[in-house]
Amino acid sequence: MPDADVNRLNLALMVEDGQKIYVARHGEPISVPPDVSGSAGTGLSGTGQQGVHGTIGGKINLNTADAAELDTLPKVGPVLAQRIVEWRKEHGAFKSVEELDAVDGVGPKMLEALLPLVTV
Repeated sequence: MPDADVNRLNLALMVEDGQKIYVARHGEPISVPPDVSGSAGTGLSGTGQQGVHGTIGGKINLNTADAAELDTLPKVGPVLAQRIVEWRKEHGAFKSVEELDAVDGVGPKMLEALLPLVTV
């Protein structure tokens, strides 16, 4: 498929036999394809499989999400989303979701609220 956006795929992910992998097209909005169940396909069941850029198991990946995706998180606006992206550029990939508290503007309460919504 020439219009496939392979940059949305986690190429380091181990693929299991029988697993469906959804490859989004360039410019396609980030969402769950309608024909994907929670236990297969893009892995939105929380199995750690990545199907759309920035999301794993329905969570936003702090290491691959852009500012627009991060802005969809509760209590994270465009300024904080950009700070997260800038922190990642400056310090490298997040090693754990708890490391998010190193970003200016993320305190203990916000971190607690974001922990179930993000992954690395």
